[in-house]
Amino acid sequence: MQQELRLHGHIDDSIEYFVTVAARDAGRRHFYEILDEGLRVFAPGNEIALDRTGLTHWGNGGSFCEYMYGVEEPVPDLLKKEVANRLVLFGAIFRQDGELIFSNETAGRITYDQIFNEGHAYSNCFFFLTGSVYGALKTQQEDILGLLGRSLKRTPRVKDADDARLVDELFNLLGQHSHLYLVRLINKKHKAYADLFRTLYFKYRSIPDIEYTHIKNLAQRLNVDEGQQKRIRIAEMYSHRDNRSIVEEYRNILVECYHRGNIAAQENARLNRLKTLALRNKIPMALFEPLDRSLGYEKMVELPRDYIAETREIFSGLLHEDFQINIRITREDIVHLLHNKRRAMLNRDYAFEQILLDVSRQCDEKVYAGADISIVEQLNAVLDYLEHYEYCVEQINNIAFMPGVRIYDLMLREVRRRYRILARLDAQLPQELLFADLLHNRFVGMFGRQKLESLRHDLLEGASVRTILEGLQKISQRETLYIEVLHQAKHRLHKTCAGHISREVYISLKEEISVALRVKGLISDSIPEQLYSDVMLNIEKENFYLQELLPHILAEKNVALREDFLDNSGLERFYIEELENAYIKRHELDGAILENLRCPVDTRITYLHRNS
Repeated sequence: MQQELRLHGHIDDSIEYFVTVAARDAGRRHFYEILDEGLRVFAPGNEIALDRTGLTHWGNGGSFCEYMYGVEEPVPDLLKKEVANRLVLFGAIFRQDGELIFSNETAGRITYDQIFNEGHAYSNCFFFLTGSVYGALKTQQEDILGLLGRSLKRTPRVKDADDARLVDELFNLLGQHSHLYLVRLINKKHKAYADLFRTLYFKYRSIPDIEYTHIKNLAQRLNVDEGQQKRIRIAEMYSHRDNRSIVEEYRNILVECYHRGNIAAQENARLNRLKTLALRNKIPMALFEPLDRSLGYEKMVELPRDYIAETREIFSGLLHEDFQINIRITREDIVHLLHNKRRAMLNRDYAFEQILLDVSRQCDEKVYAGADISIVEQLNAVLDYLEHYEYCVEQINNIAFMPGVRIYDLMLREVRRRYRILARLDAQLPQELLFADLLHNRFVGMFGRQKLESLRHDLLEGASVRTILEGLQKISQRETLYIEVLHQAKHRLHKTCAGHISREVYISLKEEISVALRVKGLISDSIPEQLYSDVMLNIEKENFYLQELLPHILAEKNVALREDFLDNSGLERFYIEELENAYIKRHELDGAILENLRCPVDTRITYLHRNS
């Protein structure tokens, strides 16, 4: 009968360990030694030792952990949807051609910083075994890969808090005389940060400032570095069901394109639509960028790249071989670079950023070799303009696409300041860079468009920050009230009212909802008639679409009819897509039909890549 022995302890206030040994006769074997500053776990030919600063190992085995989303994965793992975990076998090396090479040099030492930086941020496992593998260490490692590799890469048990089911699953793959030794290391400080962030994010989605202050204070108190904070936040945001479904859909499309070697226009439209949806749902772009880079998005999609060639040409003067020849970057050049940056962001083309990195490195090398320092000063001036542009893009996109986004004084003050810096280059430049694409984007909703128009007008007129803030907040208040009234009305009507809503129902429902909103403190008297009228009219439009139009659209695959309704109904595309998804699920229809209807729409928007 299988037995399991468990040992639990703490190295210090940061590192916690759980050791599990599974065997038919585990109770008869001594497997550990408590040291002054750590722990030693051993078996014939194998050992894992923990001390104050890290882990030392020799013998067979390796490490594994759950992949954290937002962290780049090897392409072979990305292509397999079922792969969920990172597996490293001691002494094994992946060659560039994808071949895995084993050696007898398996001994080594890993610091705790390395473990939690290279693996999972707060939970990593190490293991070795006896009784199932024999011979030279490289042979043992090859056999371990054959015995446990597939399960270790795919099992969902790696993320369990209790290792009982994981150990049981792995031990069942081994011989009856085997002994499995598992050491799980927990970074308590990183885990505390993750637990708090997850709790607040799942509760609020958009974490209020006062709550986010608690997160920042905890990170400071526990000394969690910024890199780990970002990794943890991305992973926890991905774990939210709504976010995960969008990211997984994006990944599946990109993997399908990778296998074929190109991205068709229809698939590119689907990818762009998902990016737009992600922005609205506050899903960080950092969840998509590793997928784009690892699977080579820009190599698979045919994009006009004239702006890349022009960018290289503009910077070529800074890099001239003759130090005495220095072609200055003019105001017109900076304007062209800003437009090129815009096009690169629209196309999710990372080549522009790569050019900036290459030019920065080469300028530093030239100055070190004796060139005039003015070339670095010119480059920094250009980078400043690009940074002003990117900041404005991020904030304005948030205002346009995120319902309920917090709009505050300091942010608007910065947007206005940077807007004015861009306007000094050309008065119309910030309007062209920041608003033109968004105002033509059909995924910007009714209230998002109102906010854009208000912000655009106030910035153009040179309004004060207070005036800008008041205008945006009034629209946001109407948006919040509209969403709440819509929710209350649909909840009460449920499925009892199809098509036209009678005058009696209209009046009585308004009073019911007004009472509910007064209790919540959202209104002091009654719902504004115009807003209530808009809500009820839109509910009728929604019912008409679901009951009359959508069945025909799906049956006939009629893109034109769907687009005509979306363009003329005034209903938000994101909202309609949610209704369509629910309809497809309710009637157990093929979701691919919807994707083929949706992707003809050009959903390109301006994305911010660096500060996601």
